Amino acid sequence: MLDTIISSLIAFVLMLVPSFSNQITAPQINQATIIFTGDIMLGRSVMGEAIDKNDNLYPFRNTAEFLKNADITFGNLENPIVGDCKRHAGGFKFCTSPEIAQGLTFAGIDIVTLANNHTNNYGKEGIEQTKKYLIKDDIKYVGDDNLEMNSNFVIKEINGTKFGFLGFNYTFGYANLDRDLDQIAGSNPAVDVLIVGTHWGDEYQATANRFQIETAHKMVDNGADVIIGHHPHWVQNYEEYQDKPIYYSLGNFIFDQMWSEETKKGLVVKMTFEGKELIKSEEYKTYTPKIGQPEIIQAQ
Repeated sequence: MLDTIISSLIAFVLMLVPSFSNQITAPQINQATIIFTGDIMLGRSVMGEAIDKNDNLYPFRNTAEFLKNADITFGNLENPIVGDCKRHAGGFKFCTSPEIAQGLTFAGIDIVTLANNHTNNYGKEGIEQTKKYLIKDDIKYVGDDNLEMNSNFVIKEINGTKFGFLGFNYTFGYANLDRDLDQIAGSNPAVDVLIVGTHWGDEYQATANRFQIETAHKMVDNGADVIIGHHPHWVQNYEEYQDKPIYYSLGNFIFDQMWSEETKKGLVVKMTFEGKELIKSEEYKTYTPKIGQPEIIQAQ
C-alpha cells in the first residue's frame, strides 16, 4: 500500500516538473510600437475649417483611433501654438490656437519635433507659448534649441526598452551639422534605440537630394537607429543604410495644400520593436480629401 502511494506521488511530481520548467525558461517577449507621421500644420485653412465646423478636433477625426494604437506617436508640428492666434487664410506665417492644438492630445500624439522652418513664425514668444501649451498637455518636444549637448533629448521607456528622440532643422542651412552629429553620438549611449527627426530636402520632389542622403548616412554612422524626414510635402524614397531605416520624407499628414494630388498624400509608418530590434515596419498611405482632414487609406 505504501509503495503504491509513493509511486503515485512521484508520478504526480514528475508530471508537474515539465510545466514548472516551461514557466521558468519561457522567454518573456516585450514589444513596443511607435507610429510616425508627416507634417502636421493646424493653422491657416486647417484652422479655418475647424472654426467653421465648430469642431476643434476636426483635423484628427478620421485618424485619431489609428494614431492612438501605439505606445509612442511622433510627428512634426509645423506651427507655433499661440493664445491670440487670429484666423488667417493665406501666407506662410502659421499659428494655431490652444483649443485646436488639443487635437494632438485627442489623437494620442506623445512627442513632436519643433525643428522646422515655421516654429519661429511668431518669434521667441511664440516658441515659449508653444512649449507652455505642449507641457500643459503632457506632450514632449524636441528640436526647439539644440545648442547644448543633450538639450531637447526626450527618452521614453516602453517595456524595458529606452527610446531616444532628437530633432534637427536644415532648411536654413547646414552650419550646425557637426554639432548635431556630436549630439547624436553623445545621446546614443543613453538609449537602446535613437530616433532622429529631420527637416530637410527640396520641396515637391519625390527623391532625396545629395545632402539628405550624405547626412542620413553620417547620422547613422554616429549612432542614429531610425531617421524620419519631413519638409518636402511629398513622400520621398526609403533607404536602409547599415540596416537602419531612413524615411527621407513622409510627406504631408495634416495640411491645407489641396492644389495637387501629391500634396494630399502622405505616409504613416508603424514600427514594432522587440527590445532594441526592429522586427516589423508597416507603411500606411494617407490621403486628404477635405482640407486638413486626412484618412488612412491602405497599408502598403
